Amino acid sequence: MLLAGALRTLIQRHRTGDSGNRRTLSPRGSLGWSALTATDIGYLIVGVGGPLAHWLGLPPLSVLQHFPVHVLGVVLAVIGILAAFGAQMALGASWRIGVDVSERTALVTSGPFRWVRNPIFTAVLVALFGLALMVPNLVALIGWALALAGIETQVRRIEEPHLHRLHGEPYAHYAAKVGRFLPGLGRLRTDRRAATSKRDRI
Repeated sequence: MLLAGALRTLIQRHRTGDSGNRRTLSPRGSLGWSALTATDIGYLIVGVGGPLAHWLGLPPLSVLQHFPVHVLGVVLAVIGILAAFGAQMALGASWRIGVDVSERTALVTSGPFRWVRNPIFTAVLVALFGLALMVPNLVALIGWALALAGIETQVRRIEEPHLHRLHGEPYAHYAAKVGRFLPGLGRLRTDRRAATSKRDRI
């Protein structure tokens, strides 16, 4: 959270004079606010709640309580953290936390965005899963699931409709070719997006 949140915000402010943080624009209790809040709580449960529960004596899940699993967790956590920061940097001036519906940002399709539309979230989920494997108890896994649900809601219900309204056909073409979180998976059908756009206009 310090690297991908605080440091990235400082870099954005230094480069553009703007923090890039738009989360306060979502009204409290709205879908966007709820999705971001659920994601943040999931982060904290994995990173703090899981280890705390372990220290307080909550036993790990026996199927995951093996040294190779813990090593894999360390590897995934490190790769995920570095990949998330790298993907954030690839967004350049278009990097945002949250959505401002009145703001126009460039559609970035280069770098890691050539392979998946949401490489930041993919990397974050990998990092969180790695952290959960390092302390594989029920609390950590619940936190990961909560973060996943928040990210899925933010992407599917908030960000994708916003980007389609903002960029129209270029985004529809891009989303039809590139997967949502994994290469080739979660591509959007152009005919469905066109129909949705037509209904919105009506």
